[in-house]
Amino acid sequence: MQESTLYTITIFSENTVGLLNQITIIFTRRGINIETLSVSPSAIKGIHKFTITVFSTKDMIEKVVQQIDKRVDILKAYYSTDDELVFQEIALYKIATNKLLALGSIEEIIRKYNIQILEMNETFMVLQKTGHYKETQGLFDELKDSVGVLQFIRSGRIAITKSKVERLSDMLASIEEKVTNEG
Repeated sequence: MQESTLYTITIFSENTVGLLNQITIIFTRRGINIETLSVSPSAIKGIHKFTITVFSTKDMIEKVVQQIDKRVDILKAYYSTDDELVFQEIALYKIATNKLLALGSIEEIIRKYNIQILEMNETFMVLQKTGHYKETQGLFDELKDSVGVLQFIRSGRIAITKSKVERLSDMLASIEEKVTNEG
């Protein structure tokens, strides 16, 4: 039996209405839970990039990516493991100002976790932390236990490959080369 691994799936497409639903149905039908999901414009004008993380086996992830790739609205889909990517998450923490200040110097926690203060008033503070899941969760756990957390939100993973250019750029260049050589 294959071991379940965290995979990051990157999907390139035009910004088409209903495409996210079509993609998530592929995971649902196979009983795969999406851990994180992030969508944004890519470095290529007019092309959007979906970044999805899931725990799965290699066989299953290959089948899912292949099925996603067959969709008409999808330009290309890839999967990667953590060692092939540079990735981060962003987390926001809303804390009662009086409780955080009661700790004494908040400088220690800011330096320890490399936190940025986004908002501060007499009622609350909003802290921002970027990092990997363990780092953002570690800060949440420490704040929850020491001062309480009023609100918390973490983004989905954002990731880029360690390769020189976007993987889609390579694919588009090879298509353009084929067209040029045939013409």
